Amino acid sequence: MRSSIPAILAGLAAAAIWGGMYVVSKVVLEVIPPFALLSLRLLLGFTTLAVVVLLKGGFRMERRKLLLALAVGFVGYGVSLGFQFFGTKLSTAANGALVTSATPVFVLPFALLLLKEKMGFRRVISLAIACVGVLIVIAPWDARPSTVTGSIRLGNVFLLAAASTWALYSVLVRKTAPKTDVLESSAIMLLGGIPTSVGFGLVEIGTQGLGPLGPGILAGVLFLGIVSTAVAMFCWNYAFSRLPASTAALTFYAQPVVGTLLGWALLGERMTPLFFGGGALIALGIFLSRE
Repeated sequence: MRSSIPAILAGLAAAAIWGGMYVVSKVVLEVIPPFALLSLRLLLGFTTLAVVVLLKGGFRMERRKLLLALAVGFVGYGVSLGFQFFGTKLSTAANGALVTSATPVFVLPFALLLLKEKMGFRRVISLAIACVGVLIVIAPWDARPSTVTGSIRLGNVFLLAAASTWALYSVLVRKTAPKTDVLESSAIMLLGGIPTSVGFGLVEIGTQGLGPLGPGILAGVLFLGIVSTAVAMFCWNYAFSRLPASTAALTFYAQPVVGTLLGWALLGERMTPLFFGGGALIALGIFLSRE
């Protein structure tokens, strides 16, 4: 059981970083379009991890595993994040938070099909408890009603696709990472999303342009590329390489908790007793899922 703690902490660290990422992203996205920013994140993330790999002796991954890592990265960073950007743009922020939080649920069928991972009664119960907890934290019933247009419906479909393809990516990491060095594979996977993001990014810059790139924006880009991408993606991949996919997926639920905490600390948003109750249920679900 103790051997699983570092991996659980790594998954929680990744989700916590992503929970805080949105505060920085909100500012930077006012100056740099989404896919252009994603391209910078992936390039900075790859460069950061590549430097560490080189300091450790360089890339030693054989060609077949390298191509496989690129393909897995394309699913996660080229396809899933693309769906997330389009979905968030067409739908609403509340829908985005709610639908993407369903990612751990989508992990289960992929883990069963690709990993032959059995779901015991305890894991099913732990997932159900954590799901209730995240619903309490997000509190979708508090969202203001809005007219559901065709654009929002299409956005919701994209968000659903984002959640399911990120679950697929995570399970593929679990399937491939134990056979490779996690640091090397994490760096190569980031390259897998660059062709798609750069293509859309160039279109965005050509049509929208860029805003003023002051020191604060540059600092935000460095944070998003080095911390939110290089560090967080490595932690996420490490968690899935060491834990059953159904257990690692539950750490994703730290994201809305941290996001809410930062909203309270930095934006003055109100926290209710439901937040603490939901956070406790998420923690309980993660604890019960341990082997």
